[in-house]
Amino acid sequence: MAVNLSAILLFGIAAIFIVRAKAGGIGPAIVLFLLGFFTAGTGADEPIRNLCASVFNFLASLRP
Repeated sequence: MAVNLSAILLFGIAAIFIVRAKAGGIGPAIVLFLLGFFTAGTGADEPIRNLCASVFNFLASLRP
């Protein structure tokens, strides 16, 4: 639950900056897409959460 809440907060803040800057492209689209899935709680939510958790675990394992 803590990872979920912090991810929603992180993606929400990023979405605010994206909308205010009127940024376009694949990066902002991915951030807004992930924000939608983290907050919607749809059936596709679980695979995307697992993917993000795997990426976060991989990045955490890179630290010395």
